[in-house]
Amino acid sequence: MTAALELKDVAKTFTMHLQEGVRLPVVSAVSFSVRAGECAVLAGPSGAGKSSILKMVFGSYRCDRGQIVVHQGARQIDVASALPRHILGLRKSTIGYVSQFLRAVPRVPALDVVAEPLVANGASREEARASAAKLLGRLNVAPRLWALPPATFSGGEQQRVNIARGFLPELPILLLDEPTASLDPVNSDVVMALIAERKRSGAAILAIVHDPGVRDRIADVVIDVSCFAVAA
Repeated sequence: MTAALELKDVAKTFTMHLQEGVRLPVVSAVSFSVRAGECAVLAGPSGAGKSSILKMVFGSYRCDRGQIVVHQGARQIDVASALPRHILGLRKSTIGYVSQFLRAVPRVPALDVVAEPLVANGASREEARASAAKLLGRLNVAPRLWALPPATFSGGEQQRVNIARGFLPELPILLLDEPTASLDPVNSDVVMALIAERKRSGAAILAIVHDPGVRDRIADVVIDVSCFAVAA
């Protein structure tokens, strides 16, 4: 399998503008690749830079140096230098992201929150809602909740809505930030099954997972982020 995602000598430093411009280096010389059909898990202690790496790949953080290359067939796009409109295009067509916390528009029903990425890519509302309902059912979100806004849900229910929204559009690259952290064992198993299915369909997955049992089941490769830490 060829690489779908490559990070080359990536570095990130935060500047604390309210602290007299103090600069806090996070990671440096981050270099690895993720192949199609593979799940790579970022490991290391809290504060090592795992979430920062994921956000740089998604384009939420800009890196200070290096390249983040997304392969789209013969085309290559460097997220590190891409224009904002190109990053938005990648999020629509290529890179999916499941964050730890759901950020949903208030008063929008859960079914439409999940269906929205498909609608944005041209699917009819009816088709998108049918696909969303199927995935919400698989994730054990009760049908009585589908017409309600997710802000009213429990943490575990919100996370399952978040997972459904991220998994529904079958994009070539999927970023996962602790997808099972708020879930019970039954729903964790569902998520791990979804990850296995996405790998079989050729998706390249980059994940943060602290649970060693989950990590052992989904990871094809484990990347220790500690080796990219900047010495104090």
